[in-house]
Parts: sequence; C-alpha cells; structure tokens
Amino acid sequence: MSLLSVDNLHAYYGKSHVLHGVQMNVQPGEIVALLGRNGSGRSTTAKAIMGLVDATGSVKLRDAEVLGRKPFEIAHLGLGYVPENRDIFPKLTVHQNLMLGEKRRGANKPRWSFDDMYRLFPRLKERQHTAAGVMSGGEQQMLTLCRTLMGDPDLIMIDEPTEGLAPKIVELVAEYLKELKNRGISVLLVEQKLTIALEISQRCYVMGHGSIVFEGSPAELRGNAYIRKEWLEV
Repeated sequence: MSLLSVDNLHAYYGKSHVLHGVQMNVQPGEIVALLGRNGSGRSTTAKAIMGLVDATGSVKLRDAEVLGRKPFEIAHLGLGYVPENRDIFPKLTVHQNLMLGEKRRGANKPRWSFDDMYRLFPRLKERQHTAAGVMSGGEQQMLTLCRTLMGDPDLIMIDEPTEGLAPKIVELVAEYLKELKNRGISVLLVEQKLTIALEISQRCYVMGHGSIVFEGSPAELRGNAYIRKEWLEV
C-alpha cells in the first residue's frame, strides 16, 4: 500500500488552473524527487497535498482521504511539510522553535529527540539559546527541517531545501535526508537541483505545465536526454 497516493489532482489560484490531473505516489521508506523548472507546478503540488490551496481530485495518506481537510489535521495524520520560505519563529530561540514542533501521537514514543536534532546538525546545538531570526539562511533551513521532524511525521515533504545554501550546507542537508530514509521515513523532495535529487532518491517525477511528464528511476532520467533538455535544463 502506498503511504501517499495522489490521483487526478487539479489545483487553482483563484480562476487560474495550475495543476492538471497530477498522479503520483510515495511508498513507505522511499525518497521521491519532484523535479521541474520554476513555475512547473511542483510547489503547488506540495501545497495542495498539505491542504494549503484549493484542489480537487484525491490525496490519500495510507488509505485515508485527506483532500479537503485542514493543514493541521493532515499534519496530525503524519505528514510533515517544510515550505520554501522556512517559516521559523524569529524571536524564539532555536530550542523553543524545536519545542513548538513537538507533537504527541498517542502512546507511541516519538522517533526523534532534541539530542537527535543536535547530533544531525551540531551547529544548532551551539546556537540552541540564540534567537532564530539572527541565524544565517543555512542555519534557519536546518532548524526548519528539524522542527518538522520533531512532529514525528511518517512522510515529510520538503520544498527546495538547498535553495541559496552554501555547498557545505547542501552536503549536510543530503546527509539529513539519508538519515530520514535510514529511519524508515518517506520523503517527497521538491527540488530544482538535479545533482542532490538524483543522488539520494529512488524515483523521480518531472513536472511541466502543471502535469507529470516523466516518472522513473534516477538512472532512467540520467539516460533520457530529451526529458532533461525539454523540461529541466535552463
């Protein structure tokens, strides 16, 4: 059974029809890359899945239909979302930001602790008592990723996590994503950079003009010069 199953998804901004029948799925413990140029519909797909834009069709988490639910309800069902704009709480410390991500899920012990976050990104431990708003963009990105994890999601959607980051931070983010997979957490990675996406994902979808134009393995995408030239390369 798919962990996330999207079928015939259409989304709208006012009268503008942005997504045109998107179909995709993510299996348990799988990293899936959603690729495409700016304006192709990748971020809108993530927002529609999370209940942040008007959409029709079907979005199922495990077997439960979530389309039409409020974002906080979808989050409580086990879906984490890291938006492109990071959305930290600038006046709160790093540790307080992480505390706000915590979510109690019944009797089950959360998979992630503060110690896990500080081990994944030692820089956050150094700055745990610092106001988040004074940190660099890379540090804020680390914090957003970790705050989402504190909610103990089964699937995490991450929108452009490496945008504008220095190469060393990009490497840290790649290690973070591999750690998620090692712990059995599924990832839907919305990315423009082919390098990181092809290195860590098991499957790739490519979007163009609000539709899926390719589905396959990283090796198949590497070997498909037409798709890369037509839909990915700038």
